[in-house]
Amino acid sequence: MFAITLNENEIEFIAIRAQGAGGQNVNKVSNAIHLRFDIAASSLPEDIKARLFALRDQRINDDGVVVIKAQKHRSLERNREDAIIRLREMIAAAAFTPHPRKPTQPTRKAQRKRVENKVKRGQVKLLRGRVEDR
Repeated sequence: MFAITLNENEIEFIAIRAQGAGGQNVNKVSNAIHLRFDIAASSLPEDIKARLFALRDQRINDDGVVVIKAQKHRSLERNREDAIIRLREMIAAAAFTPHPRKPTQPTRKAQRKRVENKVKRGQVKLLRGRVEDR
């Protein structure tokens, strides 16, 4: 894994008013943040860009722009840091590539055991049938 470096000029911050309760401060101060990050115009490697576009994430709009709303904290700076951390986590998730699975086959013994169990279950079910007088 490599360190993800984001250029500050590729990220756009917009201060907005936070939702919810906030007391007397709520109508005066814009302390929530909208982070906007254009994937296509970024300096990320092409394979990470492609995986980001392939993510079915509601924070990525149709234009390929990541929009993250951060309003967890009361401070504008802490919300800004929170938004950057969440963007980094999203990019790190796209950068992670799992190792491809190598298809394997069951051993002969396992195949034989499976068939024997199926035959045994079939015989048990046959015994559950109607009893006929002879």
